[in-house]
Amino acid sequence: MADHKKRVDIIIGKLRENGHKITPQRMAIVEILARSYGHPSVDDIHDHIKKDFPTMSLATVYRNIVLLKSFNEVLELGFPDGSNRYDGNKPDPHPHVICVKCKKIVDPDLDSLDEMTNEVAEETDFTILHHRLDFFGICSNCMAKKK
Repeated sequence: MADHKKRVDIIIGKLRENGHKITPQRMAIVEILARSYGHPSVDDIHDHIKKDFPTMSLATVYRNIVLLKSFNEVLELGFPDGSNRYDGNKPDPHPHVICVKCKKIVDPDLDSLDEMTNEVAEETDFTILHHRLDFFGICSNCMAKKK
């Protein structure tokens, strides 16, 4: 979803529907997640927010992300080393391309993804609920540094 303002409205609406207060701190977290530039980590979000909210803890950021995940408004990209990243702009399953050097994450638009999902369902006789498709490589910036 390109328009982060729409995402903010959707997330805030979901919070209100479920009886949660819209505090300035929560609003700041929602704003960052709705943009999701670079798929921020909890630490990234905390570092950005502590300028305006110096007493906000890392645990508060994490609790808010867990809450938003429970409403399916944030997609978590978990990694074995624990460096999880979050996407509140496109919370539905979608593919990612991840640089193994700098950890940059890009969302490619794959027209064939729906077709592939249907093919997997037909071949396996599964009802596909969600998926995760990640491509790992080295981004052009890291490749240029290597040369």
